[in-house]
Amino acid sequence: MVGPSQFFTGDVRIDPVWPADSGISASGSFVTFEPGARSAWHTHPAGQQLVVTSGVGLTQQWGGLIQEVRPGDVVWCPPGIKHWHGAAPTTSMTHLAVTATAEGKNVHWLEKVTDEQYSGPRAK
Repeated sequence: MVGPSQFFTGDVRIDPVWPADSGISASGSFVTFEPGARSAWHTHPAGQQLVVTSGVGLTQQWGGLIQEVRPGDVVWCPPGIKHWHGAAPTTSMTHLAVTATAEGKNVHWLEKVTDEQYSGPRAK
């Protein structure tokens, strides 16, 4: 399915693998971001684990530097921490997102990441 434009910038595809009601309180989806595509800022009430499977991606927690991620990298998004993730400007990126659920909710969407934020300082 196409990533909804109110939550994503650029071309994003979401391929659900399992729903949160499949015996555990977490859902799993492969998410593919085309070059330059990214999520909006958001939080997860019970956290999210990302496993990068292909390409080069970027992720950032609010107030931190942008981190580059590559296949095999595992990113933990702690509960309640504002963050975003997406592809590098010239390379697509796919990750498996395992998102825990708390009280029936797994994400709280916030404002979109601006071009200035996306192009901000990166960790070395």
